Amino acid sequence: MKEAVVIIPTYNEIENIEAIIKAVFSQSRDIHILIVDDNSPDGTADKVKELKKDFQGRLHIKEREEKAGLGTAYILGFKWCLVRKYKYIFEMDADFSHNPKDLKRLYNMCAVEGADLSIGSRYITGVNVVNWPMSRVLMSYIASKYVRFITGMKINDTTAGFVCYKRKVLETINLRKVKFVGYAFQIEMKFKAYLRGFKIVEVPVIFTDRTRGESKLSSGIISEAVFGVISLKIKSLFNRKDLE
Repeated sequence: MKEAVVIIPTYNEIENIEAIIKAVFSQSRDIHILIVDDNSPDGTADKVKELKKDFQGRLHIKEREEKAGLGTAYILGFKWCLVRKYKYIFEMDADFSHNPKDLKRLYNMCAVEGADLSIGSRYITGVNVVNWPMSRVLMSYIASKYVRFITGMKINDTTAGFVCYKRKVLETINLRKVKFVGYAFQIEMKFKAYLRGFKIVEVPVIFTDRTRGESKLSSGIISEAVFGVISLKIKSLFNRKDLE
C-alpha cells in the first residue's frame, strides 16, 4: 500500500494502541500511521512515542492539549498528511472495531478500481455488526437510512468511520469549513464528496465492537448527527458552494 497513511485518533486507548499499530503495520511495509492523541491521561501518547523507535519513519504522532472531538482530530490529520504528499489517506478507529485486514480492500478499491472514496460498510450486505446490543444496531442502521433519505446520497453506511480517501478529495474539500465533530463529521465529509461528484464505493466489512477500553459515544454526538443532517441539506439547497 504505497503512499498510504492511516490516521488513528486516540483518547485513553492504552489497552489497544500497541496491538492496533502492529496489526496495521503487518498489512504492508509501505503503509504509515499517524496517531492524533487528545492528551490521554492513561499514557497512550507515551506508548506511541516508545514504539516509534521500532517503526522509524513510519509511525508518527500529533498531540493535542485536550479532548476536542473526532472531527477536529481528523481535520488536523488530513492537513498533516496533505503537506506530506500522501496519496491515500485512511480513517480508522483504535479499538479493533475496524479490522486492519480490510485496509487492503479499501486501498485496492481506490488505487486499482478507481474509487475516489471507499467506505468500509456495515450495511451493504445486510447488518454486519458484532457485539453491539440490538438497540445500538437499530439506532445506527436507522440513522444511516435517515441520512440517505434526507441527503439523497446512495450510501448505505453514511456514518461509517472506516474510509479511504484519495488525496484529491481532501484537496478539493475546504477543510476549514467542516463544521461537525462527532458522527455528523463522517456524514458531512461524505456529503461534501458527493456534492463534488466524486466516485464513492462501499466495501462490505464486519464491524466488531470494542472489547477493551470505553466507548466515546454520547447523546450529544447523536443529537449533532440527527439535526446536523438537516442543516447540511438546507445549506446545500441555498448555498452549495459553502458546503463544497
